[in-house]
Amino acid sequence: MVLFSANSSPSCMELANRIAERLGVELGKTEVYQDSNGETRIQIQESVRGKDVYIIQTISPDVNRCLMELCVMAYGCVTACARSVCGVLPYLPYSKQCKMRKRGSIVCKLIASLMCRAGLTHLITVDLHQKEIQGFFNIPVDNLRASPFLLQYIQEEIPDYRNAVIVAKSPASARRAQSFAERLRLGIAVIHGEAQDAESDLVDGRHSPPTVKIPLLIPKEKPPITVVGDVGGRIAIIVDDIIDDVDSFVAAAQTLKKHGAYKIFVMATHGILSSDAPKLIEESAIDKVVVTNTIPHEHQKLQCIKIQTVDISLILSEAIRRIYNGESMSYLFRHIGLED
Repeated sequence: MVLFSANSSPSCMELANRIAERLGVELGKTEVYQDSNGETRIQIQESVRGKDVYIIQTISPDVNRCLMELCVMAYGCVTACARSVCGVLPYLPYSKQCKMRKRGSIVCKLIASLMCRAGLTHLITVDLHQKEIQGFFNIPVDNLRASPFLLQYIQEEIPDYRNAVIVAKSPASARRAQSFAERLRLGIAVIHGEAQDAESDLVDGRHSPPTVKIPLLIPKEKPPITVVGDVGGRIAIIVDDIIDDVDSFVAAAQTLKKHGAYKIFVMATHGILSSDAPKLIEESAIDKVVVTNTIPHEHQKLQCIKIQTVDISLILSEAIRRIYNGESMSYLFRHIGLED
């Protein structure tokens, strides 16, 4: 087994070092750098001939550079006659762009094809934005779950969690909230009436009336924001898979406060926390934001003391060990249903 980190920045190498320590191996020697013209260069400084290579890549704010680093390193291992090349990508970038929007494109499919063409023979990731993304790849994909670590945090770090209610900030995330609530034996609440991004046909030239009368959908009207479920005098725990633009989470926290929630937690697997998210969280009614270390966010934690991190290197290292030894992965997916 050879373990590489495809990113040389200290914050991105932290997770790779944790995984290597748990596996009892040292990170392979590589040199990753950018030329003065912006091109990515990779130098693999040890033999990988006939070996199983695992490339760990955590995504920094420069997403496109990280993708190129992974693909260039994977291709370098293939040309150096590695037996197999497994990508360990805790957060899959562009995963939100997995559906067709107007004249856009399904960029996630393009990224999947790029990784496969670069030479990856296996992919390990965590909590894909949509589970169907696995179908974009023509290689095996292990979509691990971070929810056991977040559930453990709730049970161990929130003393009065029995007085909590799991909240979905929109009906779209109700299934995830239901999964958490059933495992913790807690109630569930759903915030309904959140503003949706409506698509208009009038602005892009597609509004051409047909020659025959065709029944059309009735336009949606934004209902007033309501909370379905009782949160009065309770701890509200909002769960989701990604925290990036925090405006919707801040608005949800304000709504929950108005309905009587006395403490508000936000929990998610991937803490992108881009732009001025730390500042907005610090000034909001949110008490704590709990995310895993699939994405490095040390800089954001310096700006906001409410952000806390849960380490998931244990499940990633165990997945690598099982794949390397040819063991079954089913134990890592025990008690996971379709809604998880």
